[in-house]
Amino acid sequence: MKRLLVFAALFAFGAAQAQERTLKFATQNPKGHPIVTGMEKFAELAAAKSGGKMKVQLFPGGTLGSDQHNVSALQGGTLEIVSLNSGILASQVKEFGVFDFPFMFASAKEADAVVDGPFGQMMHDKLESKGIVGLAYWELGFRNITNSRRPIRKVEDIAGLKLRVIPNAINVDWVKALGANPTPMPFPEVYAALDQKAIDGQENPVTVINANKFHEVQKHLVITNHQYNPQSVIFSKKVWDTLSAAEQKILRDSAMEAAKAQRQASREQAGQALENLKKNGMQVTELAPADLQKFQAAMKPVIAKHSEAVGADVVKALESELSKLRK
Repeated sequence: MKRLLVFAALFAFGAAQAQERTLKFATQNPKGHPIVTGMEKFAELAAAKSGGKMKVQLFPGGTLGSDQHNVSALQGGTLEIVSLNSGILASQVKEFGVFDFPFMFASAKEADAVVDGPFGQMMHDKLESKGIVGLAYWELGFRNITNSRRPIRKVEDIAGLKLRVIPNAINVDWVKALGANPTPMPFPEVYAALDQKAIDGQENPVTVINANKFHEVQKHLVITNHQYNPQSVIFSKKVWDTLSAAEQKILRDSAMEAAKAQRQASREQAGQALENLKKNGMQVTELAPADLQKFQAAMKPVIAKHSEAVGADVVKALESELSKLRK
């Protein structure tokens, strides 16, 4: 009973310390996507913990512009919160490129342990000097390849395809390593480019492929799970520094709590999304184990090259965390 009273008192204190605020939260993902489910949960928690004083306005579907534009607005203090692929932050802090290494995580459970532990915290701490505060890691999930030209049954089938990639160097390089043609492009432009056949395909988790109705413009999906994308939930340092310690705690706690609901939604929706894509006419293939090994082997020189760019210390720290988990 005493513990409950202490908790209630702390909760009331946090709410009392909060001021009336409206915070804008942007993502590229459309309504109905697990990231937006996480945003809705975050808004609900922030309102509850602040006694209704902290209101979070959601801007899904890239309505406030590309990730790059949103990061810039966040640094300038005109946008408070953004959820985006952690690897995109390599344009701010080069070490974040490590999150785009192909086949880095063997499972979602492994990824959770790494990003929620000291390694994930160390990475988010590196953003502060760039005017960004990292609140938590959510997930986009494991990425797979779609295209409109042919089914991919073996690695060689990927060669020659013009594939949209997230605009950063490692994604360009891994696509080139498979003999395909990488086309960096902001996400809001992808559907139209696929529709107009300006590109043959793209790669994303099945929840993204489904939520954005890529089945309307893509016939073939191959399950490769070639990259796992943690999503960083980031906050404007310019705005953060104007908040009280109680308000900062409310936001950080809300982002961490929402992570559980978001990841659960992501994992539940992945199976549903795949079924829906099949129902809507997508032909789904899987690579045989030998072909998956070929894919992984083709990535080794790419990882070696980008390990130098990212920095040996960060790569070593990640590998050390992974080896502990795999014992």
